[in-house]
Amino acid sequence: MIRVVLVDDHPLVRAGLAQMLDHADAVSVVGVAGDGREAQTVVAEHLPDLVLMDISMPEMDGIEATRLLRAAHPDTRVVMLTSFSDRDRILEAIDAGAAGYLLKDAEPEEIVQGIRAAVAGGSPLDPRAATALVEQRQQAQATEVTLTPREIEVLQCLGDGLANKAIARRLGIAEKTVKAHLTRVFSAIGVSDRTQAVLWARDHGVVPTP
Repeated sequence: MIRVVLVDDHPLVRAGLAQMLDHADAVSVVGVAGDGREAQTVVAEHLPDLVLMDISMPEMDGIEATRLLRAAHPDTRVVMLTSFSDRDRILEAIDAGAAGYLLKDAEPEEIVQGIRAAVAGGSPLDPRAATALVEQRQQAQATEVTLTPREIEVLQCLGDGLANKAIARRLGIAEKTVKAHLTRVFSAIGVSDRTQAVLWARDHGVVPTP
């Protein structure tokens, strides 16, 4: 069972999301919060697997809340769920430690799949959010990077949202070997997490842009 905390300042949105998720298989909403500050208390109390976090909220916004939650509870994944597709805010959220970024007008099944992917170690990104990020990354000067064929295969698996164990199964290698490849890839392309690696791969044509 995936245990989820919802953080949004609109009660109707929280209620709708809770109803939708409680009807999904193996997903349970264990707590809700109306802003980022309240989220710190609710997450500490319930220790969920994942937090669905709005960005724009009173008291403390979702970006600062994500930064604090990731520092205090590194095993809890945070996925941004918002109406905003502004590229600057998306980058801030990912830099704060968000595992993914989904939009509220996505289909319910897309949100559920995004939750499952994030808990499994993936980086769910709404295609519109991914496009905005790729466009911004393309504006920056690219650094030439040389990756081995195996490292490119690992990056492609990341782009498919696979966790390390699933990558190991697909490529027929040990999970510790996957971790070693990822460490080398992160260092080579200058990123610090899986989400940024996927964005880099899309930006440089290693995986297709949605």
